[in-house]
Amino acid sequence: MNVAVIGTGYVGLVTGTCFAEFGVKVICVDKIKEKLDLLNQGEVPFYEPGLKEMVARSVKAGRLSFTSDIGLAIERSLVIFIAVGTPQGETGVADLSYVKEVAESIGKHINGYKVIVNKSTVPVGTGEIVEEIIKNHMTDNHRFSVISNPEFLREGAAIEDFLKPNRVVVGANKGDEEAVAIMKDLYSPLYLIETPFVITNRASAEMIKYAANAFLAVKISYINEVADLCERVGADVHAVAKGIGLDGRIGNKFLHPGPGFGGSCFPKDTIAFSNTAKKHACQLRIVDAAAEVNQQRIDVMIKKINDLMGDVKGKTLAILGVAFKLNTDDIRESPSLKIIKRLQEQGAKIRAYDPAAMENAKKETNDVIFCQDEYDCVSGSNAVVIITEWHQFRNLDLERVKELLIEPIFIDLRNIYEPHTIKRLGFKHVGVGRG
Repeated sequence: MNVAVIGTGYVGLVTGTCFAEFGVKVICVDKIKEKLDLLNQGEVPFYEPGLKEMVARSVKAGRLSFTSDIGLAIERSLVIFIAVGTPQGETGVADLSYVKEVAESIGKHINGYKVIVNKSTVPVGTGEIVEEIIKNHMTDNHRFSVISNPEFLREGAAIEDFLKPNRVVVGANKGDEEAVAIMKDLYSPLYLIETPFVITNRASAEMIKYAANAFLAVKISYINEVADLCERVGADVHAVAKGIGLDGRIGNKFLHPGPGFGGSCFPKDTIAFSNTAKKHACQLRIVDAAAEVNQQRIDVMIKKINDLMGDVKGKTLAILGVAFKLNTDDIRESPSLKIIKRLQEQGAKIRAYDPAAMENAKKETNDVIFCQDEYDCVSGSNAVVIITEWHQFRNLDLERVKELLIEPIFIDLRNIYEPHTIKRLGFKHVGVGRG
């Protein structure tokens, strides 16, 4: 089976590479020549643990290739994945321009039965739009099926999520049984590890993706509000989160308070999901509240910093972590960058360090000193602020940190350290929801 993946961004590259790992012959398509040259050399344009090695292995084996010729890829493939970006438009609705552009190309180059798979995160009803565009651009009457197969990849753990997923969702309308069979065949290696498959209609599959992301966003905003209350009543949010997370109906995932969610998915998907509801005369009040809580989270973090330090004007803060989460170089909607900007507006000077995301952050910041490592970052600063929970920040030499700081101020916005440990060493300390 030959597979084409249109788009070599995060989802497209991981999808294509993992299918190649299954032994499938995959051709990935992109417009950017520099990116294609990089990929054909076995390199990758972003940081994701294990992906570079997997790309290089599959390219060398001849199972994975990259091209700018979308027509060739479509003509040679039975299954075509649409994995292009769906950025948030000005009104909050997902921008489907790239999806529509790919659909036009498929219509122009279709030369036999094809399974067209929407892998991009798209609103309910996008399958119908893609289907109509393909029909309008076909020159011959070829059969095809449009399938929804949403991705559930966590940045930093994407390969594991693809190869050992919680579930595989396939959405197909009546009459597309052949396409469903082809999708099952494509994912057949996952049957061996008894991966649950959800076979449903297209609208339900499209809904599952948004509903899942919105639910996780709600959990994050909920525990962040609980953390704020814990601080006022003398409770410890870690104990509270453990106590409620052990309830099997709730679960312990995404109950970690902090500066709020960021990245390419949760912020735009909650807004897009809400806008989809409004389009159909519904209101997702809980989702709207989660998004509002998250927007206010930066204000809460800035207040914590100011309450502990007093006026930050003229003071230097060491920011540890600029990526929106660990194990990625993605800075989209990063809470760290928002906090940095707000501190600079208040007159603070910023030193920063991140193991993977500094090159990206340099393009989005001004007057930030990017450092060689965490200790270089701390040196000569008035306070250290942990914003991204990289593993190497979890075991700092705290005595050394104290010696390098001008003032012993330790601001832990990810609750990596126990407050009593930090305070026992003579630091002024603040965490999130620690009583």
